Amino acid sequence: MLEGIVRESIGKRNAKQLKRDGYLIANIYAHGVENINAAFKRGEFVRTVRNKEALTFPVKVGDKEINVFIQEYQLHPVNGDVTHVDLRIAVPGQVTNFLVPVVTHGTPIGLKNKGVLVMSKKRLKVRGAIEDMPAKFDLNVEPLERDASILVRDIEVPANCKMMDRPDVAICGVIKAK
Repeated sequence: MLEGIVRESIGKRNAKQLKRDGYLIANIYAHGVENINAAFKRGEFVRTVRNKEALTFPVKVGDKEINVFIQEYQLHPVNGDVTHVDLRIAVPGQVTNFLVPVVTHGTPIGLKNKGVLVMSKKRLKVRGAIEDMPAKFDLNVEPLERDASILVRDIEVPANCKMMDRPDVAICGVIKAK
């Protein structure tokens, strides 16, 4: 479980000091729940997010244990490190938008015909409750020929969930190599 500290002061000076000490600034919130200003050790946070199995992961801030998911994050413009993250509390039954990751497997047939696999969308926006949400969308790209693609409308969405991206948007495809 990822453990963090509650930030007493939310000023700029306090945030800079925490960042210098290796912490990642985070806001934890949800509709109908009091906001929590927190900070996590940057390395522990990155390890937890990379190794998580589901869409949500547990965190402990102060004396509270909460199930959260990443709503939004900000990256440093030069070195690409995560500088700030917004975590949303996973309230059961509450309908909201989630960014569900897309994972591909297999080798497309079109790669043999001088094609290149291009990933256009790494995450898809899905609206629904947390208990209905898939952990990821697993796509088989083996049958893709050159100049073929998988669109948003080609994906099966679980019951009680709705795809928020346009149905004619390509997720991944095989294009001609130059």
